[in-house]
Amino acid sequence: MVKPMRLLPRRGYLLLITGIILGMLITSAISSMYRPSVSSGGEVVKSIEITFLYSSEKQSWIEEVTPLFEKWFKEKFGVDIKVNLIPAGTHESVNLIIHGSVKPTIWSPASSIWIPYLNKLWMDEHGYTIANEWYPLVLSPVVIAGWSSLVDEYNITCFMDLYRLAEGDVDFKWGHPDPQLSNGGTMTVLLEFCEAAGKTPDQLTVEDLMNETVLEIVRTIESKAVAYGKSTGFFGKWAVDNGPDAISFFGVYENIVIDNALKARNKWGDGLKAVYSTFGTLLSDHPFVILDAEWVTSMQKFAASQYLYFLLQPEIQELAQKHGFRPANPAVPLSSDIFNEDNGVSYEIKVRVLKPPSGEVLEALFKVWEKVRNPGV
Repeated sequence: MVKPMRLLPRRGYLLLITGIILGMLITSAISSMYRPSVSSGGEVVKSIEITFLYSSEKQSWIEEVTPLFEKWFKEKFGVDIKVNLIPAGTHESVNLIIHGSVKPTIWSPASSIWIPYLNKLWMDEHGYTIANEWYPLVLSPVVIAGWSSLVDEYNITCFMDLYRLAEGDVDFKWGHPDPQLSNGGTMTVLLEFCEAAGKTPDQLTVEDLMNETVLEIVRTIESKAVAYGKSTGFFGKWAVDNGPDAISFFGVYENIVIDNALKARNKWGDGLKAVYSTFGTLLSDHPFVILDAEWVTSMQKFAASQYLYFLLQPEIQELAQKHGFRPANPAVPLSSDIFNEDNGVSYEIKVRVLKPPSGEVLEALFKVWEKVRNPGV
């Protein structure tokens, strides 16, 4: 049994240590960087500006707490700070960085599975990696969401159960966000391939993705697809707005189930239920990455580290739970008022948390998607 506060044990404890170390470094950092008479070039530091490119799934939480950070930073250091917030789809955010359209100080995709992918693309073009250290901000596992009555009727426990239904000509409707556009879609399709190949994401190879037996299993599941949405959040809302006649099961994040549980029950008389695949799940762990890029100054790195420190504070992590996210800081208790069966989710995650694939596998997944998607959608 995996306790929710122990999903990332090594990094979880590291988060606490990081906060303590950052606190200890504040005094020396202020002395060298923020004393009124000291600044690079001999000018007084009056303001700092950083850019945060982050996945749109956590937009409501980030927009709620960032003004609090700016106020906190001003009070602590006597320096104005402006955080430019740029929400985007995770795949889109990678392209924005690679093409130079946005030069962020901090990057936070929805999942750390994208970090090897960005590093591979950046290495191919520039000869070095750009994302080298990261820490999870909040956690949300990928689940198979379904109408409670249908999950129970068909005993859905994993993606291979969907294959079993499709092979048996059971009339059901499947869907998930488009993996070319959405991290939620990417993670869902990746888990389909993993179960079809019988391998965890870190064991999966490009050859596995090309295996015809594996392709046929995923293709069979996808033959039941009725929609591929542009984003995970919008897909969840669409599913609940249209009801069980429109879609039976869909791949999303756990927090999407929480956000829509009450509406689903009130509108359709049937609740949503999150299925944590018995094969294992991937975490949407929303890593906070201070980029090792030539446009990021040491002063911006310091400000970004304080932003990380702030976002991991217990009271800020507690606010994240109200948006359906599990806290990444293991010192913050999980709220049973939010994570419970009435909201369609489990308090404890009882399946294994899988490691991400290589950048090469993720790149190949985008190419092979066209071979398995439902061409009629």
